[in-house]
Amino acid sequence: MYDDVLRPHGIQASQLNLLVFVARTGPIRRSELSALMHIDSSTLTRNLRVMETNGWIEAVKDGADGRGVPIRVSRTGEKLIAKVAPYWKDAQRQAAAFLGSDGEATMLNLGRRLIGKAG
Repeated sequence: MYDDVLRPHGIQASQLNLLVFVARTGPIRRSELSALMHIDSSTLTRNLRVMETNGWIEAVKDGADGRGVPIRVSRTGEKLIAKVAPYWKDAQRQAAAFLGSDGEATMLNLGRRLIGKAG
């Protein structure tokens, strides 16, 4: 459902999740992002490459030695988040209606448990 509503905008749900996370945390190094979101480095690298190519994220000069340069959301990325937010909310409503209240609660609890075990 999520990828279907995002497809016309050229972004996948997994990429949007990363983009929003980076927007909320501010500049963040890839290694931190991988650890906090529990994403293996190859998957993260693949998604971030697409996001950089599309201009949704950008590197931040931090005066360090250049290793692990932080990334942040660009203006283009901010505009994309604002543009797709209503479509994401619509997909959320569709998913909730499909799952029903019991199914939605079960999925949320499962997600919390998985995050708790991974963290």
